[in-house]
Amino acid sequence: MWYNNILETIGQTPMVKLNKITKDIPATVLAKVETFNPGNSIKDRMALKMIEDAEKDGRLKPGGTIIEGTSGNTGMGLAIAAVIKGYKCIFTSTDKQSKEKFDALRAFGAEVIVCPTNVEPEDPRSYYSVSSRLEKEVPNSWKPNQYDNLSNSQAHYESTGPEIWEQTEGKITHLVAGVGTGGTISGIARYLKEKNPNIQVLGIDTYGSVFKKYKETGIFDKNEIYPYITEGIGEDFLPQNVDFSLIDHFEKVSDKDAALMTREVARKEAIFAGNSTGSAIAGVLQMKDRFKEGDVVVVIFPDHGTRYLAKMFNDDWLRDRGFLKDEKLTAQDIISKKESQQIVTIDTEKSVLEAINIIKSLNISQIPVTQKGMVVGKITESAILDALLENPSLKSQPVATISSAPFPFVDLNTSIDQISAMINKENAAVLVEDEHGKIEIITQYDIINAMAG
Repeated sequence: MWYNNILETIGQTPMVKLNKITKDIPATVLAKVETFNPGNSIKDRMALKMIEDAEKDGRLKPGGTIIEGTSGNTGMGLAIAAVIKGYKCIFTSTDKQSKEKFDALRAFGAEVIVCPTNVEPEDPRSYYSVSSRLEKEVPNSWKPNQYDNLSNSQAHYESTGPEIWEQTEGKITHLVAGVGTGGTISGIARYLKEKNPNIQVLGIDTYGSVFKKYKETGIFDKNEIYPYITEGIGEDFLPQNVDFSLIDHFEKVSDKDAALMTREVARKEAIFAGNSTGSAIAGVLQMKDRFKEGDVVVVIFPDHGTRYLAKMFNDDWLRDRGFLKDEKLTAQDIISKKESQQIVTIDTEKSVLEAINIIKSLNISQIPVTQKGMVVGKITESAILDALLENPSLKSQPVATISSAPFPFVDLNTSIDQISAMINKENAAVLVEDEHGKIEIITQYDIINAMAG
């Protein structure tokens, strides 16, 4: 048997039991692994449905241009369908999204316009506003508007919901899914609750999003809104696809917990999934008291880990955000292992001869240069020698005459790898301010001493 085109392979994704990561939960926890769709995400389902519905009612005409604001996965679904059906695509997205997502969209011939994240939805620079403007300007164009287009949730009512019901033989007791546009959770929930109104629908939200408070109080609180890192879930407005009456509870998950759990899913279950999967599993673990023996919990795994290689799966990215503790030696470790000594500096107005005397008497090779107590430069043994060979009379000149750029400052958490990379011919040392405000100098010798110790 074969398929006539790639679009016919959308759906019928596998359900996989989780074992290690959910071992402390008494229920059976199943992952609906949507990475098996051709665009590696659940959004293929609703992208095709939105296009087919728009074709039927004439909103999308042959040879037209699809314009959408998307964080990547919906764009991928639309782009794949557009290739098969002969449409052009222009996508707007935010600078928060991973570069891999944009590269993947461009691979299918789509044009991608990157817009700033931290602006209001109605701001003309936002990716919502830019896509709306382009729809007016580009002839024969159509904007699916995944947030308010109810074909989004209908796709999951027609396909994902029935699949989950059949795969669990009707035994599902809880559905857990991230809430972004709301289409996935609302469409599946509507189908499942028609089959069994007792099924609990648990939405995963993030800090910085308005959903949880709105569900619990009916208040749309702008003070809840602030920038967050987690991709694919949460919003700063209320999409029409979010049917709050179908969602029994919202659980907020922090950026850090979501990012670290994304990695754990790969390492413990060998399922390479994306950031919103990390959020969902972290949420399941936070809600473990809701589940009992005999329960069947289905968790949506929306997209693939390859979209996040430069982010959640990159140690440096995690360390930069304080999500991962650096196990390597840091500047703090290095200065704690060296003998405490007062750093020697020289004022910019002092003479070169005075600098030579300090270097000789203390047997050092470089001195930070200060002005009014602030480090403004450095003077080195080799710089003095080069200057005096050229002009011996410089001895009486102020140090400022031959000082160069100061040694770079690092903070106490800077890793030994980063410090080593900064020490070179131009910079024989780095400076660090300890927790008491005292300036310390770290040289290559200090690094070797710390590693040996």
